Amino acid sequence: MSAAALLRERLAGRRPNVALILGSGLGALAEGLAERIEIPFADIPGFPRSSVSGHAGALVSGRLEGREVIVVSGRVHYYERGDAAAMRPVLEALATLGVRTLVLTNSAGSVRQEMAPGSVMVIADHINFSGLNPLIGEPDERRFAGMTAAYDATLRERISDVAAALGEELHSGVYMWFSGPSFETPAEIAMARTLGADAVGMSTVPETILARFLGLKVLAASVVTNYGAGMTGAELSHAETKEMAPKGGARLSRLLAALLRQGHLDD
Repeated sequence: MSAAALLRERLAGRRPNVALILGSGLGALAEGLAERIEIPFADIPGFPRSSVSGHAGALVSGRLEGREVIVVSGRVHYYERGDAAAMRPVLEALATLGVRTLVLTNSAGSVRQEMAPGSVMVIADHINFSGLNPLIGEPDERRFAGMTAAYDATLRERISDVAAALGEELHSGVYMWFSGPSFETPAEIAMARTLGADAVGMSTVPETILARFLGLKVLAASVVTNYGAGMTGAELSHAETKEMAPKGGARLSRLLAALLRQGHLDD
């Protein structure tokens, strides 16, 4: 049985057109779904399994703010297996099910002093510093996917309007993808700033490329968990990421809930 066939069977007729991939600190969104149906990655043919603590690895269907959505709780990163296309089976299954809008969230390091830990940044564009691409080896000419408008301008405008209405500060900027798993050096953070990046991280970009290849609209946002290496003199750690992520995650969760409540993601 294919992944899409199993999901159709287990979801019992549900056809959400919005999917959210949750990064560190946003797991509570999945827990808050009404009429939950949870399907572990391990039960779905071809789905990857994460080895990162804090990434559950499950699809959760349900209603959030009255809207039917499917939440990907946990993602698989390039650095876990050296595969930039690790999330392709997940995104292909979602597209086959009828998902048309993909919301990506992540934890990231800030390279701007004014964007402190706990901040939220909507991603306006990205820099694929890793040089890796999940479409390498794709035989179809659709592999030449356009990235000029990778992050949907209308969705970015809507989340900005929602933030203003709620009185929540929302930054906008460029996300630079490093392969990980080691953190960046101070020199690399200085380079990222010089090249125009506002935040750095180890995910999201390959998922965005795959989503655009599959014809999905993308809204992406980063929860800032730390300053980049060399900006404070302190060493970075995954423990810090997990500790700080819930603080900004709660703010981003409020914004996403308001977007859903107002129907801004599913039209």
